[in-house]
Amino acid sequence: MTTTGATQRNPMSRVAFASMTGTVIEFYDFFIYGTAAALVFNKVFFPELGAAEGTLLALATFGVAFVARPFGSVLFGHFGDRIGRKRTLVTTLLLMGLSTVAIGLLPSTGAIGALAPILLVVLRVLQGLAVGGEWAGATLLTAENAPKAKRGKYALYPQLGPSVAFSLASATFLITALTMSDEAFLSWGWRLPFIGSVLLIGVGLFVRLRIEESDAFEATKASGSVAKLPVLEAVTRQPREVFLGAFVTTTVFAFFYIGVTYLTTYGTAVLEHPRTTVLALGIIGGAVFAVTTIIGAVASDRRGRKRLVLAGNLASVAVGLIAFPILDIGTVWSFGLGLCLVLGVVGIAYGPVGAMLPELFRAQYRYTGAGLAYNLAGVLGGAVTPLVATALVASYGSTAIGFYLAFLGLVSALCTLGLPDTRNVEMVTATSGTAGGRQGAAR
Repeated sequence: MTTTGATQRNPMSRVAFASMTGTVIEFYDFFIYGTAAALVFNKVFFPELGAAEGTLLALATFGVAFVARPFGSVLFGHFGDRIGRKRTLVTTLLLMGLSTVAIGLLPSTGAIGALAPILLVVLRVLQGLAVGGEWAGATLLTAENAPKAKRGKYALYPQLGPSVAFSLASATFLITALTMSDEAFLSWGWRLPFIGSVLLIGVGLFVRLRIEESDAFEATKASGSVAKLPVLEAVTRQPREVFLGAFVTTTVFAFFYIGVTYLTTYGTAVLEHPRTTVLALGIIGGAVFAVTTIIGAVASDRRGRKRLVLAGNLASVAVGLIAFPILDIGTVWSFGLGLCLVLGVVGIAYGPVGAMLPELFRAQYRYTGAGLAYNLAGVLGGAVTPLVATALVASYGSTAIGFYLAFLGLVSALCTLGLPDTRNVEMVTATSGTAGGRQGAAR
């Protein structure tokens, strides 16, 4: 075990719970926005537009956060690499939570006019900044504390955040939909999941304040090698890892956000399934995603990160080609199967990424480097893909979306071949990572 001091101060059970709890809360806040954007924001904040145009603009506000995410990774990565992971993660949690509550309290366009959508975009940008700084810090909590042989296993805990959060967000909206009329839901019911997230903030803060810094950061600080400008060092010393890491992860984002946002709209507006049915199937899809994430992460400790990520990206090519023909059968069961395929294939690659991206970078700019790669992928896969899907289905039909997703899967698979397998990299010393520790990374 390479991190004995860290695991004494930070028992792995506590680290795993803290990282998972934080990402569940942050991504829950992030996803309830996506669900609301797909279901009601076109009517609440863009009522003057038609249904199609209003939905497109509502999804565009969802995508705004992805543009903000790389800036969040640079901003919070800077402080995470300079002053520590713990304090930075507490800040991101507070920023996300307070922005989410504010969205729930935001008056509609009918009440305050054009100021409402402007404020909505501002709050969405703040959410994007927060989640941009969240992921890398949460994965570093586990990856830098875990024993090398079990790093994939423990790094899966923050990776479970999106799947658990999506199921939780779907369940929250399902409960509100089942307990009130459509008019009440549109008027005020959609606000409850946003305002209620304040309870989760307290839980997250309690857990995160009990965690100590990792040995990797403490060793970097003790050696005097803390980076002055982590983003500059990351992009000049390891540009290959930043950009290949981003393209490797792009397909994960594309499939996931097609599943959690676009298919919510597609299932209700195009296939005309009841909203409650689509939300209930979303809970199942999130569970399938969680299972494949666990399988991918645990298997990466035995088979290697690179092999599992490559397998997941190649599987995405096949799923991309068959998913929409299955969805377009038009039954509830075919929609559920298609949704589970789209979300399930994500976990194969997403599970190992929690260990792989941090392992790629040196300790002194690891927070920034891993976060930047991850959130650039968010722009390419998460922000662009739902908008492209909306345009493609209008012009060429839903099959075109599948071809686009398959193309992204092929690009990500090719980029995976350009990275080393990182499972044997040491992470404690300031020079660890593939730039300074390639001797431990078998290609």
